Amino acid sequence: MTGPEVACVGETMVVLAPDDGGPLEHADRLVVGVGGAESNVAMSLARLGHRAAWVSRVGDDPFGRRVVAEIAAAGVDVRTVTVDPAAPTGVYLKDPGPAGTRVHYHRAGSAASRLDASDLADPRLAGVRLLHLSGITAALSDSCRELLASALTGRALPGARTTFDVNHRPALWPADRAAPALRDLADRADVVLVGLDEAATLWGSADPAAVRDLLSGPELVVVKDGPVGATALPRTGPAVFVPTPPVDVVEPVGAGDAFAAGFLAGLLHDLDLRACLRMGHLTAAPVLATPGDTAPPPDPAGIARALALTDREWAAPPRRRDEGSGT
Repeated sequence: MTGPEVACVGETMVVLAPDDGGPLEHADRLVVGVGGAESNVAMSLARLGHRAAWVSRVGDDPFGRRVVAEIAAAGVDVRTVTVDPAAPTGVYLKDPGPAGTRVHYHRAGSAASRLDASDLADPRLAGVRLLHLSGITAALSDSCRELLASALTGRALPGARTTFDVNHRPALWPADRAAPALRDLADRADVVLVGLDEAATLWGSADPAAVRDLLSGPELVVVKDGPVGATALPRTGPAVFVPTPPVDVVEPVGAGDAFAAGFLAGLLHDLDLRACLRMGHLTAAPVLATPGDTAPPPDPAGIARALALTDREWAAPPRRRDEGSGT
């Protein structure tokens, strides 16, 4: 079996959500699913035709087996997942409400919280081109933070380009505690992805240029601004902005992970920054339009047509777009 191009490292949990979309406290039945930022990225990359591996730990329990089976079914290499007989698989619950969906975590002491630098020593990761990490892992435990330090500072996978999605989760740690740690980690990565809203909350950054000024270390910083668009800011050269295509949003959870996967797929194909940003938007759009955390990306022909659009055609209202644009 050919080795992976991308390794995505982090915790994935079982997700329990009301089957009727109503508040959790009134639910009679729960739907069981699987959710984790890094595995979402891996699954989207696999669906885009890339060899992606997920590096993590799960409990030796039914939930752990379900997590691994679902991620493997999406085409992700799960050979680098460790089964821990002494710790459980994490669980989180979705609580839909008028103001949006709240999330309740039950992950303290989970198997994935025991991840450490040794998890990157698997010889099957040799030759990986991209090592994808997120700020969620930093909030889980001291050993998880050591893993990130080994990856970003010690370059545990020589030759791999490190990508870091800030992914601040207020339910895991408040902004005042997360801000310095996430800034330090982001500044050590090669490529950083961050939402403008979370950059404002964490660091008071008002626009993409301010985020770029704050993070001088990365070769590339990508700032996402929801329905407005996304901006790629290289260390040298001009910033590139691509507007978000119109989409009827059902639930935003998972869209950022899909955007990251599309952008990383563009990097793997050595596309220019404008095309990478379009890839991110194209991969995120189907997730925004569904209640789940993942969704199949547009077909390759649709992606190719969308990448070939002029800037004016890309920004045009949907009725004027090529039907095969994939958005």
